[in-house]
Amino acid sequence: MRGLDARRARTLLEAMLDHEDARVRRAGAFGLGALAGTSSARRLEMQLEVEEARGGYDAASVIEVITEALGHIADSSARSGLLRQLERLTGPRVSPSDVNTLARALWRRRHPELRPAVARALERLPPAAVASLRGLSVLLEKSPGQLRAWAEDVQVPVALKAEVLPVLEEEVPEEWVAVLPAFISMARALAPSAVPQLRGDALSFCERLFILLMLDDKRLLTALPTEARVQLRETARTLVAAKSLRCALWAATVLQYVGQPGDVPLLEAHRPEDATFAEVFDRTIQVLRRPLSR
Repeated sequence: MRGLDARRARTLLEAMLDHEDARVRRAGAFGLGALAGTSSARRLEMQLEVEEARGGYDAASVIEVITEALGHIADSSARSGLLRQLERLTGPRVSPSDVNTLARALWRRRHPELRPAVARALERLPPAAVASLRGLSVLLEKSPGQLRAWAEDVQVPVALKAEVLPVLEEEVPEEWVAVLPAFISMARALAPSAVPQLRGDALSFCERLFILLMLDDKRLLTALPTEARVQLRETARTLVAAKSLRCALWAATVLQYVGQPGDVPLLEAHRPEDATFAEVFDRTIQVLRRPLSR
């Protein structure tokens, strides 16, 4: 496609949306998202309705790509298309994964006009499916300073705070980076109670925070003040002993970036027996033993 002019590329990509194979349709949707512009947004929204009518697993996979593509098109028509998609979501069988994809895309295209539509969706959709929409609603309603105070408020349920983090995974704008130390401080306080959990609000919060930071580690970790980095290290040190292997692996990964050579004995003590999982711990141990190369 890179060797074609935009007009011919668009013609080929739009033709791909009519293909029987969902893999081809997904590729066409992805390509139109990369081309961007009002024309791409309109064609993708048309295809969205076609896929919704088609139904089934293949159609759902194409809808996911279309939603993500619309979220990356910096055009008001793309935001309008996402809003219309949100309005069409209804019924008790709405998939949480579909809502999550849509919430992330809407966060990329954030605008005050989204708030009423999100509020209506929260009233209309089953509570079990709208965790990411609740997180999106918080982010749309609060300034970075307000969000930091909200994150520090012990009266706000941990479960609701955890719902904000997956939405931020899609994008942490520069003005929101300063909020992260408040979430890190909370994770440090929650870590001891999360260690024995296999599931639960404290564990979910810590895991989602680790994931968020690692998705853009170079930018986000570099921007953290010293105190927040110290608290993050303490949190990760605590959670390498987590009963949840998933959480322990994320904690070990975080220590590659904020750990110290003195963390090596702790990592060795909690190194998983499974060779595949142990590689994550071994990689961190290797990094920490060569601090000058980091």
